[in-house]
Amino acid sequence: MEAVNNENYVGLEEIAEYLGIKPVTLRSWVNDPKNSIPAHKIGRLWKFKRSEIDEWVSSGDSAIIKSEKK
Repeated sequence: MEAVNNENYVGLEEIAEYLGIKPVTLRSWVNDPKNSIPAHKIGRLWKFKRSEIDEWVSSGDSAIIKSEKK
């Protein structure tokens, strides 16, 4: 039997605070199709899983966003 992942989704503001960025910055990353930030649209709201965000940061994909802005 598979293990069930009971991790809750969290909102944009909470993940922005977790990453140490402003919500407007995170919203722009999510809305840019070139970015690979793991986000899930539920209704009109963007939701995130901390484990996916941690994996995204660890993979180095988050660094691509910063280097493209230069």
